[in-house]
Amino acid sequence: MTKARHTLYLIIGTAFGTGLAPIAPGSFGALVGVAYHVGVVWSMPETWHLPALIIGLIAVIVANHLLTPWAVDYWKDEDPGNFVLDEVAGYLIVPILFRGGPLFPVVLWSFFLFRTFDIIKIPPARQIDQNMHGPWGIVLDDLISGAYAALVMYGLAWWGVGGL
Repeated sequence: MTKARHTLYLIIGTAFGTGLAPIAPGSFGALVGVAYHVGVVWSMPETWHLPALIIGLIAVIVANHLLTPWAVDYWKDEDPGNFVLDEVAGYLIVPILFRGGPLFPVVLWSFFLFRTFDIIKIPPARQIDQNMHGPWGIVLDDLISGAYAALVMYGLAWWGVGGL
């Protein structure tokens, strides 16, 4: 592998280096999803928000699948902590599933709830994290955690809590 290709894989796999943070690399990686979400909302007409978020999610999942073998070999770990495309994807599922509310409360609650569910891993996310390997094993538990976050956000919105 050329040095340029290795560097490109490292940049993509660590979500522009955020996964190399010495503490909480997953949280820093999820912030790339936040930046994409905010960028979409600020730069596109509302009718394009959902398609753009879905395209971004698909691109991140494809990158996760293509780069997983490289990441596993590079970090010598089946689910490397510095490989944070799964956190980007997990965050992005929240604004895809939770449609509505002012941008900043949605972003704050999405990030906080996604990271909380990703850390505690409520079943079946825990079983997937422990038993499934490869690209789907890396990303699927994060997508489930994001779906849990979106579900809680609907509950918060229904109760009129958190500015949603």
